[in-house]
This record gives sequence, structure tokens and C-alpha cells, in this order.
Amino acid sequence: MPQSLAQILVHLVFSTKNREGVLVDAHHQALHAYIGGIVDAQKGSLLRAGSVADHIHLLLVHPRTIAPANLVQEIKTGSSVWLKEQDDRYAEFHWQTGYGMFSVSPTHRSAVESYLDNQAEHHREVTFQEEFRRILIKNGVEFDERYVWD
Repeated sequence: MPQSLAQILVHLVFSTKNREGVLVDAHHQALHAYIGGIVDAQKGSLLRAGSVADHIHLLLVHPRTIAPANLVQEIKTGSSVWLKEQDDRYAEFHWQTGYGMFSVSPTHRSAVESYLDNQAEHHREVTFQEEFRRILIKNGVEFDERYVWD
């Protein structure tokens, strides 16, 4: 077969450094759009994004030509630089070092999209750390609590 084809849906989650609640609601949509441009430039697609003050969730079609860690680095570096240009409050902004990336079946896409759309409501009751632990457990990811948070 002369073509290389893939459809790899992933749910990517990462927080601000030390889970600081610095992401202002007014910047969320523009941040999502900017990240969408980064993903597009790598030949992927951002399907949905949801963020609150201390973290972001992305549902994307992962590009077939870049390693997951390299894509995450592109997203974090590019969006961090962009945020710093938007407002002085982001002068010292950093994303956390780590991230979580989880495969998503196309049959579960709409459920993940709904989940991302309701982040603000969801986080009135659940902290990022509680949520991330649940996602790790649900996806069968073994983790050491000492190294998850930075």
C-alpha cells in the first residue's frame, strides 16, 4: 500500500506548574485556537479543548509523523510563549513538566467531547488532582504519587 494512514484519537491532559490557577477565562478560547494551530502544523487535528484556571484537556487526532512526547513539547512550548505575549500576568508562566495522554476509541469520542465541554462545572466539585487520579485509574495506568505532581 503506497499510503500511510492512521486515525489515532488521544485525550491529552496537563496542568499549569504547581497547579497554579492562573489561566484566565477570557483567554481560554484563544488559547485553544492557538493550540489547534500548533496541532494543525504537525498534521494533526484538535477536535475539542476544555480548560479551567489550572489545567487543560485536549482531544485530538494525533499526527502519524510525530512522537507523542514531541507533540506535547510543541504544544506546551508554543502555547507558553504565546500566553506570555498576551498578558503580563503570564510573565512567569509554565506548564507542568509531565502530562497524561490516553487513547480514545472513536465510539467514545462524543463522551469525551461532552466531558471537555463541561470542565468548569465539573471542577466546582472535583480538584484537578482528584480528576487526574481517576483518569489514570480508569485507563489502567500505574503511577507513583510522588512523581505525578510537579
